Amino acid sequence: MNVVKRKRHVKRWVWTAAVVMMTAAACNAAGPLAASRAGVEVERYVPPVWTVGPFVGLLLAIAVLPLVKPTAKFWHKNRNKLIVGLALAVPVLAYYGWVHPAMAGEGVGGRIEAGWPVLGHVLAGAVLKEYVPFMTLLLALYVISGGIRLRGDLPAHPGTNTAFLAVGGLLASLIGTTGAAMLLIRPLLATNSERRHVKHTVIFFIFIVCNIGGCLLPIGDPPLFLGYLRGVPFLWTLKLAAPWAFCMAILLGVYYVWDRIAWGSEQPRDIVHDEKAVESLGVDGKINFVYLAGVVLAAGLIVPGKPLAWLGLAATPEFLREAVMLALAGGSLATSPRGLRKAAGFDFGAILEVAALFIGIFLTMQAPIEILDARGASLGLRSPWQFFWAAGGLSSFLDNAPTFVVFFETANSMTHSPGPGVLELLSGHFIREDLLMALSLGAVFMGANTYIGNGPNFMVKAIAEQRGIRMPGFFAYMLYSLAILIPLFVLVTLVFFMGGRGSP
Repeated sequence: MNVVKRKRHVKRWVWTAAVVMMTAAACNAAGPLAASRAGVEVERYVPPVWTVGPFVGLLLAIAVLPLVKPTAKFWHKNRNKLIVGLALAVPVLAYYGWVHPAMAGEGVGGRIEAGWPVLGHVLAGAVLKEYVPFMTLLLALYVISGGIRLRGDLPAHPGTNTAFLAVGGLLASLIGTTGAAMLLIRPLLATNSERRHVKHTVIFFIFIVCNIGGCLLPIGDPPLFLGYLRGVPFLWTLKLAAPWAFCMAILLGVYYVWDRIAWGSEQPRDIVHDEKAVESLGVDGKINFVYLAGVVLAAGLIVPGKPLAWLGLAATPEFLREAVMLALAGGSLATSPRGLRKAAGFDFGAILEVAALFIGIFLTMQAPIEILDARGASLGLRSPWQFFWAAGGLSSFLDNAPTFVVFFETANSMTHSPGPGVLELLSGHFIREDLLMALSLGAVFMGANTYIGNGPNFMVKAIAEQRGIRMPGFFAYMLYSLAILIPLFVLVTLVFFMGGRGSP
């Protein structure tokens, strides 16, 4: 176990170092400061390299502290995660309050004066415009899906299991990868409780339901919702339907053949037991599907600052969308049958952990984002396939949400005017659609490459192990992703990003 932990520790340090080098490359290419506190031209100012340190330090803490014996117990508490994140955010906020020059923005004459106005602008953007909407959506989906319980035990035929995965791959886009995973993993394991060969089913569940299935709507996976918050139209993600269907079809086909072979190797007595121990599927908490639909409609139709004709509003109030989502979550808590959430194994631990970690992430990533916004084009990324593999590679080992933001800003900095193949964002900026498609797919798809690529991965692994399934270790799991997912992603590259397709 110690050897595995040391290898995991080294691997995470290597990938974090890659982030440092890429960001440092952007900083070194920036040249001298483009402005001073009294200067007029402030839009291309580039923060110094050291401002990236707190962001990298927080990523290191997330990757390393749970693995080091003296700090593992400390890191287990969400309160301590929050303390570490806020402590690392202090130097970044101090920099914006006392060092950063004036900046372009919403101040008088389009210019925000240096000092506290800059700090206030950064805090408003990081907390009010990004963190609050991000966490509100996750909280609403988490609470509402926790009020739905699927019960039953079907015969664990290959066709049944494949249908579970297919439904989960669709639900992941509609209620989020976390919601779909928590909704389906327990009934899937109950269905397969009489079988001995179940590990591969959980692995494909992580591939499909926890990751690849969530790319059709912004609520499906956190990176896509962050893109929506940055101005990507809500329904634009439907343009990812072709690669989604391509990957789903191949993975479901491979899984069906695999499970068919595994089914044939089961003990006859286990097959007989499985056929007899049957209980029809039932759903408790159906009212929550109405609340889920309400969250989807709120996310898509209520856009701050835009007209809301059916309510007679010329401009939608800033936090109306979030208020509606919280009201829907509250309605779910109030109207779900008593005892249902306890029977479904629901608690707030996982969402509180996400909240504690991401406030630090959103605050500390402000400087790296500003650097990439100003000098992202100097990283040398030009083609869609490069964005696909760069965003995907880092999303495999780091959280895919901030990784998406980094590459989104890079692509955004490379596009300055409308034209063929260019998407106008709701924020008024422009981004090449081929690059947006590539980095979106990379961040969502390649979160499946490791257990730490996306939050639901580890949750599903833990639930399976609680049911007595011997899941592969960190690197053993990667053997499955290397053998199955990497060839699939090579095909995605060839089909969707090469040969002239997706070029600007």
